[in-house]
Amino acid sequence: MFDPRLTLIRDGLAARSLEGIIPADRYQDTWPRQTVVASTAVRREPSSSGEQLDQLLFGERFEVLDEADGWAFGQAVRDGYVGYVDAAALGGSPTTPTHTVRALRTYAFSTPSIKAPPTGLYSMNALVAAEGQEGRFVKTAGGWFVEEHLAPIGQAEPDYVAVAERFVGTPYQWGGRESLGLDCSGLVQQALYASGRTCPRDSDQQAAMGEPVETLRRGDLVFWRGHVAMMTSETDIIHANAYYMAVVVEPLAEAVARTISRGGGEPTAFRRI
Repeated sequence: MFDPRLTLIRDGLAARSLEGIIPADRYQDTWPRQTVVASTAVRREPSSSGEQLDQLLFGERFEVLDEADGWAFGQAVRDGYVGYVDAAALGGSPTTPTHTVRALRTYAFSTPSIKAPPTGLYSMNALVAAEGQEGRFVKTAGGWFVEEHLAPIGQAEPDYVAVAERFVGTPYQWGGRESLGLDCSGLVQQALYASGRTCPRDSDQQAAMGEPVETLRRGDLVFWRGHVAMMTSETDIIHANAYYMAVVVEPLAEAVARTISRGGGEPTAFRRI
């Protein structure tokens, strides 16, 4: 069985890359698009009320298989998730990024001045291509960014736990992976992306990373059914969760006791990445 979250097929139409692998009535080449808004939802159905499964951040690529009625059906290149995206949020031929947003979030401006109207509020790990520079401002398709809030592609954060800790207080958002709202696996993914690591989207996929451990330390991952947290020490975790509706740090023992009392059971795995 194929994983529908990661397999670009719908109603008998599949990406040509799946020919000979996944049966379909028809195979078709995809065409590359690039996210031109600060963030946009990847939805289960082609509707603004459809469940948000994932998000695209500015500059991320999306391979489109089909487009109709203002919705593009395709696959996010960065984490492989399949779904529907508002076609208006996607631009034409992608450019190669030179920098990533390293601040938790930052404004870009219409001109190289902090007094200029902002063009958008961009989240950590958004991708931009530098087109020029004036003083401390870097020109991109999204506007002028303060140079200190960007990092060259390949310049990774040294501590992914410290990155995750910068999200404390961020609201919980199902399917989110932006600095204005994200879910448990989105937090883990964004922290690892900033540290130069790849990471799948959902917690069950993340549970296949690394190796099992029994004695926990900072940076290890704790899994429950449908949930993931990250150890900040030998005793505490950080996680985006629906109980607090925010990213919080708390003792692992308290989270375990609460989850058991609410019918969620014991942790299912401890992994070191």
